[in-house]
Amino acid sequence: MVNPVILWLRQDLRLHDQPALVSAAQAGPVIPVYVLDDEAPGRWRMGAAQRWWLHHALNALGEALAAKGSRLILRRGSAVRELQKLADETGASAIHAIRHYEPWWIDAEEKLGERLCLHDGNHLAPLRDVTTGSGGQFKIYSAFWRALSERMPPEKPLPVPHSLPAPDHWPSSEKLSGWDLLPTNPNWATGFAPDWTPGEAEALRKAKDFAEEVGDYPARRDMPAVEGTSRLSPHLHFGEISPRSLWHALGSGANAAKFHKELAWRDFTSSLLLAMPDYGDRNGRPAFDKLKWRKSAADLKAWQQGCTGYPIVDAGMRQLWTTGWMHNRVRMIAASFLIKHLLIDWREGERWFWDTLVDADYGNNSVNWQWVAGTGVDSNMWGRIMAPLGQSEKFDAGDYIRQWVPELRDVSDAQIHDPEDRPNGYPEKIIGHREARERALAAGRAIR
Repeated sequence: MVNPVILWLRQDLRLHDQPALVSAAQAGPVIPVYVLDDEAPGRWRMGAAQRWWLHHALNALGEALAAKGSRLILRRGSAVRELQKLADETGASAIHAIRHYEPWWIDAEEKLGERLCLHDGNHLAPLRDVTTGSGGQFKIYSAFWRALSERMPPEKPLPVPHSLPAPDHWPSSEKLSGWDLLPTNPNWATGFAPDWTPGEAEALRKAKDFAEEVGDYPARRDMPAVEGTSRLSPHLHFGEISPRSLWHALGSGANAAKFHKELAWRDFTSSLLLAMPDYGDRNGRPAFDKLKWRKSAADLKAWQQGCTGYPIVDAGMRQLWTTGWMHNRVRMIAASFLIKHLLIDWREGERWFWDTLVDADYGNNSVNWQWVAGTGVDSNMWGRIMAPLGQSEKFDAGDYIRQWVPELRDVSDAQIHDPEDRPNGYPEKIIGHREARERALAAGRAIR
C-alpha cells in the first residue's frame, strides 16, 4: 500500500498550474486540505470581505475536486497543529504546498519541518532567486523588475492532472457552512454577488476576456468610469489563477507589457516581505516615526463612510463598502486623502482596506499604502500630495461619481467634480485642499 500525501491549500485555490497538486498526485493518494487558521496571522487574520470570498472559493474548489473523484477536507485551528494531526491520522508520508511569503506562513512552514515539500507557483519566478548582486532582496521596484525581466517569460503553466488518486479512507472534515464566513444580521455583502463570482472557472474566463482587451489597458486603466482594469486582483489573491497562467494567456507582445509590470509589482511586494516582514506595521523610512499624526475618530469615520465632501474620494469609499473592491486610481486618491489631507496614520487606512477589500493582500496592501504615504523604502515623496478635485476631472470620473454618490446624480459635468451647491444633503468639504496641503507639508518639514 502507498501512503497518502497531504495537499495543503492556502491562497492557491486552483487545479490549473498547481505544482503542489501535480507533485502530490505523482507521489500517491492525495488528501487536499484547507485549514482556516486565525491563530498564526494574529492581528492579520483574514478580513471580513475576504471571508465572504473564501466561502464561495472553497465551495467552487470542492466541486472541482469532486469532479476529479477527490474531495476537499476542511479543518479549523492552528494549521501546523491540524496538519500534524492529520498526518498522524492518515499515515501521510509528506505534505505538499505552494510556498507563501507572509511572515506567519513562513513561520508555519518552518515548524512543519522535513515532511513539508514546498513548491514555487504563486509568482512569476521563485522570489528567492530574484536577488541583488549580494544575494539580498530588492527594495526598489525598478531594480527588481530589471532582474525579473531577465527570467521572463515565465515557465509554461502546468496542466491539470488527468486524475487524482483517492485514499482508501477519507479523514473527517468540518462543514463549510459551520464556519460562518458569510455575514448575517446584517448582511452587508448584498452588493458583492452582482459584481463577483469567486472560483477558478471565473478566473480563467475573465483572463480570456481580458486578453482581448489588454491592448487598451494602458489608456483605460486610470479611468474609473469606463473600468479599464482587469478586475482579476481577487482571483490572483486567492490563487484561483496563477500569475504565469495569466502572463501566457495575455501573450508576451507589446499590448500586454504594461500589465506584465503590474504582475511583477505583486512579486515585488512579496519579495520585499522577505527583507522586511513587519512592513504592514512599521514605516519603511524610520524618519517618519517622528511624524505627528492626527487622531480624529470623526474624520476617520467620515473617510470610511464616504462623507468627506470630495466626490471622487466618497465615490471610491462607497464602492469599496458596497462591492468589496475599489478602482486602482481611486484607491490612490482615497489613500492620499486620508494621509495627506486628514493627516491620519496610513496604518488606519491599511487596516480598513484589509477588512473591506476582497483582494486585500498583506504585501500589496502594505507596500501600496506606504508608497502613497511616502513612508516606504520605495515610495512617493511626502510632498507629493494628490489633488482629488484635479484627479477627478483629469480622469473623467463624472459618471463614476454619479454611480456611487447618488446625491450628485443630477449635477452637471461642469460641477460634478466640485459642486458649489451641495444637493440632497451631500456634505461640505471636511477640509479645504489648500489648507490640508499646507498642513501636510508643515508636518513633513517638522521631521527633517
